[in-house]
Amino acid sequence: MLEPQSTPLFLLLMLVFGGLVVCAVLAKQPVFRLLAACLAFVPAMLFGVAAVNKYYGYYETWSAVVADFTSRGVQSIPQISAAGAGSARQFNQILGNSINSQRAARTGAVIGVKTTGITSRLTRDVLIYLPPQYFQKQYARYRFPALELIHGQPGEPEDWLAALDVQTTMQSLIAEHLVDPAVLVMPDVNGGRKISLQCVNQVGGPADDNFVALDVPRYVAARIRVQAPGPAWGIAGYSEGGYCAANLALRHPQQFGFAGVMSGYFQPMFNRVEYKHTIRSVDPFRHDAALRRQNSPIDMLRDLPAGSRIPQFWVAAARAVRVDVLNAIAFVALLRVQDPATPLTITPNGAHNAVAWRSMILPMLEWMTPRLAQAAAAQSCQACVVPATGAAAPTAPTPSPSATLHRPLARPSQGPARGRATPPVAATRPAALGVGHPLGTALHASG
Repeated sequence: MLEPQSTPLFLLLMLVFGGLVVCAVLAKQPVFRLLAACLAFVPAMLFGVAAVNKYYGYYETWSAVVADFTSRGVQSIPQISAAGAGSARQFNQILGNSINSQRAARTGAVIGVKTTGITSRLTRDVLIYLPPQYFQKQYARYRFPALELIHGQPGEPEDWLAALDVQTTMQSLIAEHLVDPAVLVMPDVNGGRKISLQCVNQVGGPADDNFVALDVPRYVAARIRVQAPGPAWGIAGYSEGGYCAANLALRHPQQFGFAGVMSGYFQPMFNRVEYKHTIRSVDPFRHDAALRRQNSPIDMLRDLPAGSRIPQFWVAAARAVRVDVLNAIAFVALLRVQDPATPLTITPNGAHNAVAWRSMILPMLEWMTPRLAQAAAAQSCQACVVPATGAAAPTAPTPSPSATLHRPLARPSQGPARGRATPPVAATRPAALGVGHPLGTALHASG
């Protein structure tokens, strides 16, 4: 198949280029020589584009290319322009007028909003994926857990959809009963594709930490049917976004219960900011060693007081990138002082690119969403006793046994998952209490 990253495509482009060069050399008429020489630039240019695409692992199929450059791609995401004002009820009315609710109940929906942070005063775009269950009647009063996804640099929130296809992965895993439904929140954390703010509060600059960790969860929780920021919120990211997830989870344990780090680093670098239409590298802490240490996940774990509560972590790296693997091993070693069951996944797929991150998303969602669902159950039903095994308690006001989910924390190839029952309609009642494993259960490193 001549897919965007396939070897036959590269061979075909080379053959076409070679044929046109031969025609340019052998043609007797000057006009044909000129025409062949001009046409030779087309396969040469396409070869370069394909090589870049293969290196970064961006598009794997032509359907992904078509979707990204037509109305079926991220350009078609409905923008909820009035999302900044009014109550949750008004937001729901605007949402109902912006999307096809019947289709969304089958496939889920992605919407775009623009928010200005109360604490950061930053105005940024945020993409939100609402799972199919969000639009189904039996979930009408259920408050979903939420997962904030942080993109890398260069990057933007649309990369989670166009390059990593997280919404399709989430939809498929929900349909196969391998994950629990959750709302995915994808903010623009840099304000520009070439800018790098690392989700920190830059001295004398943007308060990006406040925007990502405080303003975005607060904004979403006030308008979307999700749990309040806390144990039922997760944060995850790749590359620079992996650093963001690790740093913000440790700095704001009251905001997040779980964190996923994919190919991340654990000590801050210099920011890249725009100054007079040029990009400059700046120290976000202005040489303040104490402030830098307070934003270094490695140092924070080393300085952590005994008995401190921190979120549970899932960490992954690609085997092909030695520095990513060593960073992950060192970070997990410190995490295991607090939680010996902290998982570390080393994937044989890809490198520091989208190929690796796509392979990490599935196990990360399988690990995190059941735990988020359990946290949501506990947060919604303070009077209920939520057993660690996922078995429902037999008396009211807990869900009936038929509403309890039992399934393994495994990939599809490792065995079939058991079915999911229809959730009750009780107020803020979880559809399921999550997987029947203790929260400390670890995944084995792959590869």
